[in-house]
Amino acid sequence: MKIMAINGSPRKKKWNTVTLLESALEGASSAGAETEIIHLYDLQFSGCLSCFSCKRLDRKENGVCAVRDALTPVLERIRKADALIIGTPVYCGAETASTRAFLERLLYSNLNYGKNFKALASHFPRRINTAMIYTMNATDEMITYFGFDRLFATMKMFMEVIFGTCELLLSKDTLQFNNYDEYEVALFDKVKKAKRHAEVFPEECKHAFELGIRMARGDIS
Repeated sequence: MKIMAINGSPRKKKWNTVTLLESALEGASSAGAETEIIHLYDLQFSGCLSCFSCKRLDRKENGVCAVRDALTPVLERIRKADALIIGTPVYCGAETASTRAFLERLLYSNLNYGKNFKALASHFPRRINTAMIYTMNATDEMITYFGFDRLFATMKMFMEVIFGTCELLLSKDTLQFNNYDEYEVALFDKVKKAKRHAEVFPEECKHAFELGIRMARGDIS
């Protein structure tokens, strides 16, 4: 069992997104899985170039992006993985730029248009367990107000179309800085932020650990 994690945050060292991903991989490893984490911001790559090579009738392979750059070997390893976990912060109402570029290349190349948009199909070679971990500064009220819930639902749908399954783990109202006094953040209460991070974030890490175990055991549905 090989489980890959994709870190779509530019923060790589012990901050919210990568900490949750590492917790998930620790859980997977404890259940006997081999694990790997890829930091997207270490790579130089583009999003989809709209070349449509993956949709040509004379293509040699299904589900393979024709663009060749630093993301190519990552996409090749995902095709051989048994499970995939993608983690990203929410910036300006969407995944980070690198995460979005990665998802365009991963999902579109595997999307089979078929004849009915309500029954989209996949060129991915098999069904695998997947999960999306989203971290965000937003509270539940802000998520509803800004429509972030639609973002999560849409991405979950596309992941399920391509891979068969997808579980969401949402880490909300996160701690953004170590010292709030150094930034323009009058909207937020630094004391409440610190308290929530101390009390809630460890529980979210526990949920991520349990997610990793379920993925290693094939329990995602």
